[in-house]
Amino acid sequence: MEKKITVLPGDGIGPEVVTAAVEVLGAIAQKYDHQFHFAYGAIGGVAIDQYQDPLPQNTISLCEESDAILLGAVGGPKWDHNPADLRPEKGLLRIRKHFDLFSNLRPVQAIPSMLKSSPLKEDIVKDVDLLIVRELTGGLYFGERHRTENEALDSLTYTREEIERIVDNAFTLARLRRKKLTSVDKANVLDTSRLWRDIVDEKKAQYPDVEVEHSLVDSTAMKLITAPAEYDVIVTENMFGDILSDEASVITGSLGVLPSASMRADNFGLYEPVHGSAPEIAGKGIANPAATILSAAMMLQYSFGLLEEAKAIEDAVAAVYEKGFFTGDMAPKGVEALSTNDWTEKVLHEIEPAYVKEQTFI
Repeated sequence: MEKKITVLPGDGIGPEVVTAAVEVLGAIAQKYDHQFHFAYGAIGGVAIDQYQDPLPQNTISLCEESDAILLGAVGGPKWDHNPADLRPEKGLLRIRKHFDLFSNLRPVQAIPSMLKSSPLKEDIVKDVDLLIVRELTGGLYFGERHRTENEALDSLTYTREEIERIVDNAFTLARLRRKKLTSVDKANVLDTSRLWRDIVDEKKAQYPDVEVEHSLVDSTAMKLITAPAEYDVIVTENMFGDILSDEASVITGSLGVLPSASMRADNFGLYEPVHGSAPEIAGKGIANPAATILSAAMMLQYSFGLLEEAKAIEDAVAAVYEKGFFTGDMAPKGVEALSTNDWTEKVLHEIEPAYVKEQTFI
């Protein structure tokens, strides 16, 4: 298989963790006889500095010519006081909207060797394996807004089409897992949530093999902490999904292991770690690359249909942890922490002991 991947390293630790993921993709290409071509573009703060635009047209053009996008991270205090249109995060919102990346997937899975790092009790965390499906291009973040000195307005709007496609997506994913779908809303207050709930009820007749439950967002937030293992697939709107997925991210004990995918209907996707740009450790060689490496695995699975290759990456990451190798953010007391490069080398060795770096850049 031959694929072109646009790489957007971004800000802070983004370039470091993206380099690790590209190396892992190189090992996969070598082992399974694929060709991955990497083209590099700018997004976020570095794009503002270089182009006065958090998502310049040349980056959009690169992405339009690619089969998938691998993103590092954006943002940092350097740009905190910029005007709204010149904030790094604006680049993320625009790329999602431009490519119609309406479905955000965030898997959260317990890793046995990390259970003690979780802020929750081990018996609560040990069986967690859930997937949050968040609508990404509609709702409050993209609605009409207005601000005066004494008043502000943000409008929350959803169309039937926007809800139907994310709900169909979630049902399809639930069928591939444990066949349980939890739809999260605020139907006791919001009309958009009542429409959302009605559509889920309409759709469930098309998926009779999937168990469906409705849950209010506040009660879901509580249950994510008290009984997270009871969830399989959670589907919800943009703002609720933003909050719940960040809450769920602490269950495993580290943001450094959580990947994500933002997809459109034809399986074109943007893949990025859940963690931020961590500017305070940028350039020190100590960033945890696991989330970005696992995001690359999601790319292989969801955009390219390479299931065996994706599992090879997941198994390699799990094996490195099980053998007691950690970066500084996760190393238990008394265990020597590995650098970003050294930890990545461990993963590469698990995938292909004879790997020789051989990447193609554009």
